[in-house]
Amino acid sequence: MAYGAGMMFRPIPFLFAAALMAAPTTSVASPAAQPDASSRAADDRAADLLAQARAAESRGETELALRLAQSAIVAAPAQPNSYVALGDIYAESGHPDFARTYYDAALEIDPAEARAQKAIAALDHTARPVLAAP
Repeated sequence: MAYGAGMMFRPIPFLFAAALMAAPTTSVASPAAQPDASSRAADDRAADLLAQARAAESRGETELALRLAQSAIVAAPAQPNSYVALGDIYAESGHPDFARTYYDAALEIDPAEARAQKAIAALDHTARPVLAAP
């Protein structure tokens, strides 16, 4: 669904995000190995959600793409690529201010995040008026 001027983006409800992340776990790993395994599972879940978000966006389902990318952030909040992906969706749907917010969040996690830097530079370039030569 395309977004018009009268439509607004709604944040993903917490319970919906929690339901997306809920998965039964049966682990016999030692407590020392548990955080590594759970963070790997969260990263895998976030990657899966981002793949689904890209697919939804390619089908023109912007609202679904936004919610899936938001869910990826909830699943693995320390991964800057989820923030960049959400910023990309907002930028492509004509909401550069929202996009910049998520690009900035990605840079807070990793100041060297090249995709976020490039996206912000592109936003800055399109925001500046181009003056004609005299």
